[in-house]
Amino acid sequence: MKAAIWLYFLLLIFEGAIRKWLLPSLSNPLLIIRDPIAIWIYITARQKGYLKFNVYSFLMIVAGLLGIFTAVTSGHGNFYVALFGARIYVLQFPLIFAVAKIFDWTDVVKMGIALLWISLFMTVLIGVQFYSPQSAFINIGVGGDVTGAGFSGALGYFRPPGTFSFTTGVTTFYGMVAAYIFYFWFHPAYINRILLIAATAGLLIAIPFSISRSLFFQVAISIVFSVIASWRKPKYIGRMLAGGLVVFFLYLLMRNQSFFATSTEAFNARFEGANEAEGGVNAVITDRFLGGMLGAIENAPNMPFFGYGIGMGTNVGSNLLTGQSAFLISEQEWGRIIGEMGLLLGFVIILVRIAVVIKLARDSIRHLRTTDSLAWMMVGFCAVNVLQAQWGQPTSLGFSVLGAGLSFAALNMPEEDDDIEEENDAEEEITDEVFSEAADS
Repeated sequence: MKAAIWLYFLLLIFEGAIRKWLLPSLSNPLLIIRDPIAIWIYITARQKGYLKFNVYSFLMIVAGLLGIFTAVTSGHGNFYVALFGARIYVLQFPLIFAVAKIFDWTDVVKMGIALLWISLFMTVLIGVQFYSPQSAFINIGVGGDVTGAGFSGALGYFRPPGTFSFTTGVTTFYGMVAAYIFYFWFHPAYINRILLIAATAGLLIAIPFSISRSLFFQVAISIVFSVIASWRKPKYIGRMLAGGLVVFFLYLLMRNQSFFATSTEAFNARFEGANEAEGGVNAVITDRFLGGMLGAIENAPNMPFFGYGIGMGTNVGSNLLTGQSAFLISEQEWGRIIGEMGLLLGFVIILVRIAVVIKLARDSIRHLRTTDSLAWMMVGFCAVNVLQAQWGQPTSLGFSVLGAGLSFAALNMPEEDDDIEEENDAEEEITDEVFSEAADS
């Protein structure tokens, strides 16, 4: 089962590459390539007793199944669209709790190390995509689309998709990378120092290359969670400052390099132009986060009681119903949920997602006081994704499910607690010595 979770993780990152470069003729069925793996993990975990009844999965599965019925009888009427929409709640969501039971703290750390290695190659890839024309093979879209997979950016440059089918994959990928990087700066004994510094540099380079405000805000959230962790555990303050010094020196080294300066200029142009168009940073945050929530609630009475039908708000549903990709209901996630499912079922799904985030935050802050910050930093990544990510997009759904599962799994400390405590002691001595030398210099 652990191997199956690793396979899910790798397909999450490289599914787009397979659909774009290896098997473009199978791009449509490969869109749900992780679903059979999720089903197998879920069934096997149930058979082996790893999964018990929990109210979160129960409510989601019931809502998804009822959504199929209401979509066919009173909604859009397309059974296949309804199935695609229901898989989010029936097949994917329960995987959160399967990962939480199958993985433990050690597995979560190992996956983080693997993620940092992958991020080095991903940074090189998005750099090449950034400077290559959309007609280049490296920028080809899913199914062999020669118009390119990049998305509108700034100053003539496009937002690169990396190995993913769309640019949102790059944003969520580096959002998870950022959470792990901050964690490893708190616990540098768990990772190769050269890898940690290289991955930190890669993240610093990836932010302007991505031309993504969402990634910038995701890194900012990780910083906030790091500050809270340091407040709860003062011994982290020195380590956070040491990491900050490394980032500062890396920035000084790169700021005058042409590849970094050009991407930074494009990122700044995108950031400033989009913010002005949307009414400033405060308006952007309010509209994209609270506005999506409040707007969906305000519009709920104007929707059919059982909605327009589950799956209709996804791009796949739009293609099956109209022949083209579009937001038939809402671009915001809460608006899509209520528009698809209606007032009753929509609110059930939203409340479950809120409840999962609350449980994650509560359990991880307790864990932070007694052990380490891994679960807490993972919550920094997955909280917004569980609340507001567009689950109709398979990559966003995958990162939300995996991130939440890893957050819960990080609470499962292995039996070799003594070895971990020894590592913590050695880590403190090494980090304090390095930081002291840096401060003296």
